[in-house]
Amino acid sequence: MNEYLLILHDPADSAFSEMSAEEMQGIIARYGQWAGEMASRGKMRGGNKLEDGTARHLTGKAGAATVLDGPFPETKEVVGGYFLIAAESYEEAVELASSCPHLDFGRIEVRRIEPTE
Repeated sequence: MNEYLLILHDPADSAFSEMSAEEMQGIIARYGQWAGEMASRGKMRGGNKLEDGTARHLTGKAGAATVLDGPFPETKEVVGGYFLIAAESYEEAVELASSCPHLDFGRIEVRRIEPTE
C-alpha cells in the first residue's frame, strides 16, 4: 500500500474569514466526517490544519539560511492543511481525494510519498 499526501491549497483571499462561528463549525464537521469515513476504510494515516497567517520561508546560500516570514499578501494561494492517506495507486488516491470537502473551498494536490529507506 502506498501513501499519498493530500496538500490542501486555499485561495489567499479565502472566504473563511468572513464566515460565522456556526458556519465554520459546520465546515469543520464536514472535514471530520470525511476523515472518519477514510479512517473506517483504513485509508486515513493522519492530517492537520495549518495555522492561518503564519509561516517561515527558508532559503540557503553558502551554508547560511535566510528566514522570511510569510505567507505574503501578494500570494494567490496558501497551504491550509494536509491529509496523509493510503491507496493502492494514484488513481485510487485521486478518487479518495475527490470526495474531500476541501474541493468546495480550494484545490487538492495529490503527491505520492516516496519511501527513502
